Amino acid sequence: MAISLSGDQVRLLRMRAQRLTPQPPGAVGGVAPIVKELCGIQAQDARAATLGVRVRSVDLLAADVEYARVQERTIIRTWGQRGTLHLLATEDLGWLLPLFGPVFIAGDRRRREELGLDEDTCARAISVMRDVLASQGALTRAELVEQLAARDIRLEGQARPHLLYRAALEGIICLGPDLGAEPTYVLQSDWVEPERATLSSEAALAELALRYLQAYGPATPEDLAAWSGMPISRIRPAWPRIADQLLEVEVAGSPAWMLKTYAAWLDEPPTPAPIVRLLPGFDIYLLGYQNRDLAVPSQHTKRINAGGGIIHPVLLVDGRVVGTWKSKRQKNRLEVVVEPFDQLAVQVQQGLQAEVTDLARFLRVPASLMLAPGT
Repeated sequence: MAISLSGDQVRLLRMRAQRLTPQPPGAVGGVAPIVKELCGIQAQDARAATLGVRVRSVDLLAADVEYARVQERTIIRTWGQRGTLHLLATEDLGWLLPLFGPVFIAGDRRRREELGLDEDTCARAISVMRDVLASQGALTRAELVEQLAARDIRLEGQARPHLLYRAALEGIICLGPDLGAEPTYVLQSDWVEPERATLSSEAALAELALRYLQAYGPATPEDLAAWSGMPISRIRPAWPRIADQLLEVEVAGSPAWMLKTYAAWLDEPPTPAPIVRLLPGFDIYLLGYQNRDLAVPSQHTKRINAGGGIIHPVLLVDGRVVGTWKSKRQKNRLEVVVEPFDQLAVQVQQGLQAEVTDLARFLRVPASLMLAPGT
């Protein structure tokens, strides 16, 4: 008979899998191991991705994330889950891109054709892009478009990002060093040396399911499909392949699954103080499931996601969203403004202040906390 889990238990399990609980001694601490352990961090907002590492690490600095990406190149910024920009562990590219690429390229075909990017045009443009980047190195989007136009391939409007998206999913390009505030693009083969794909499609899907549950369980195949962007018809067969490693549980009256090795967490005494975390925008804790019912109170859903795919930064307490926050520079200081949904308990306010202090340490800039008026 499946173990029935309370909402509090599910939230705690998910927080621990996400590295959002206090880290035990000896926990993996480098940028690349963290990104790998989480099977990627959403990175359409580069700053938010960096803050996503902060909240799951101990003693790292923001500069460490950029160093891992640009100097060590142990992580890479490219299109991954759901066809969105992610930080991925470089060593995972060899099996992730062959898994995601064909699915997302096929799914974008109609839109590409509407934008004048038929298969011949894409092939010709990507060939030119490859030659230009090989000879000139990192280029911004505008510079790439200019080089394509000089070779009679003229792209307008949304055709530009869709072509870059296609080239990245084919493993031709990825994002390189930033030029000021502007990202650049480089040949992936010049930038990193990912391992060659050694997994069959079925084995890669099983690996994806296992890695997902390591970072997001308890969860369901539908949750994995929503997180990955893969069709549920391809996800379901992955479950039996890893069944010997899974424990079926009951969440809100429905079946879900977690790793057997994580079941011991249920017997550990609860953390006495509330676990308070400042999650950045687009955080994977909120993007990892088919819905956010366990994390976000229904009456506050639109304060977190008002539409358009924007997920606002949130104040998380014991796995439940209790407010939103934002930060802004004030001369040489960072002002963190928190808007809680309700009055915060003293212990939560203490945890919040500790988070702001750690944010200042991570960014290496003085920071102050301000609770929004009336809260």
